[in-house]
Amino acid sequence: MSEEISVRVVSYGQHRPLMLVYVDPLTGRRVAKSAETRNRGEALKAAGVWQDELRSGRYAPPSRITWADFRERVRREKLALMPLTSQRAYTTALDHLENILNPDRLAKVTAPAMTRFQTLAREGGMKATTLARNLRHIKACLRWAARQGMMHVAPAIEMPKLPKGQSLAKHRPVTGEEFDRLVEAAAEFRPSDSAAWVRLLRGLWLSGLRLGEALALSWDAGAAFAVDTTGKRPVFVIQPEGQKSRQAEVAPMTPDFAAFLLATPEAERVGRVFPLPDPETGREIGRFRVMHVVGRIARKARVVVGETEKAVKVDGEVERRTVKMYATSHDLRRAFCTRWSRRVMPAVLQRLARHAHVGTTMAFYVASTAEEIGADLWAAWGAMGDKKPPIDNTSDNKAPANACGADDSGQGVANVTDYTTEGSAQAEDTSRP
Repeated sequence: MSEEISVRVVSYGQHRPLMLVYVDPLTGRRVAKSAETRNRGEALKAAGVWQDELRSGRYAPPSRITWADFRERVRREKLALMPLTSQRAYTTALDHLENILNPDRLAKVTAPAMTRFQTLAREGGMKATTLARNLRHIKACLRWAARQGMMHVAPAIEMPKLPKGQSLAKHRPVTGEEFDRLVEAAAEFRPSDSAAWVRLLRGLWLSGLRLGEALALSWDAGAAFAVDTTGKRPVFVIQPEGQKSRQAEVAPMTPDFAAFLLATPEAERVGRVFPLPDPETGREIGRFRVMHVVGRIARKARVVVGETEKAVKVDGEVERRTVKMYATSHDLRRAFCTRWSRRVMPAVLQRLARHAHVGTTMAFYVASTAEEIGADLWAAWGAMGDKKPPIDNTSDNKAPANACGADDSGQGVANVTDYTTEGSAQAEDTSRP
């Protein structure tokens, strides 16, 4: 019956928007809506789109779209081509909205309803960062629904104001000593296949790959995420389905990870670079189980990289408790980015990490402490040797010499000495007895 629907363009007046009209074949009623334009060509295109939706059964008036129908269309049409982790994030956000507001129709998700959702979520113990993340996913879904004609307009959502820096990851990168403990713990925790797990941990430490990328990394040309050793230097050859950005790319790799890979005999350079077969079944271990095992290894090694607050209900009231955050595979990626942020410029690190936005990359530079930056500055100064200028004001905009720490003769400060191998200055304070 829906095949009989035919949408026409009708004018209700010279200075009024054109209308899209059809007759419902079941009820015989005339149904109309504005084309939101006076251009007949644009109105005809809109009529064709609406007619196609009506005939395929995908259209329902915005006020009649049920929440269940909206969730199903989001799952089938918006999320289907996204990575699995992104699908889980969107689904979790919509689950939170459904559990708190329980709307039966999409039209009930209004701006006041979203404000109420935020209030109830906070009262239920949801952290501000978690709430902000869920709201971003919900906002994207509602805007998509508006573009699809399921609602007239997406509701305005006031995003929570996070304190400066709170949006950054609270995990700190794993140190070299902690990495050694992880390797030792892996050998103890997985005695039957410890070599494969140690190799994976070392690969994550040296490569900066995301866990899913490392598990997919292959020696075989044409794989979604492959190693290419045929050129002057080894590189990653990535297909769109092989990485988070869904873009094909030839990406550089660091020399230490290249050396790690090239230590593999050529006869063994087939299949996965980091195979993890289950000792019992022989099948490859899935990514989520690998995440679980890495977490268990970190607990055994007692590698704590941060703390967070967890909401717990006690006697009907929500209490916040501080819990330890143990290292994850992603903290090895953070360690990679932190190490190389001291060696290369932001644009280079962005390519190495394959960040979509340089702001993500810059977080690793901003995270450097004043002590670390000072050590680099003083080490660079010491490396200049006899060529380094005196520490005084020698530019044209003269200022009192002692304001910059120099003596009255302009010869510089006498108590600045050479630098240690650790790159920090050792200065003798001559102002005290």
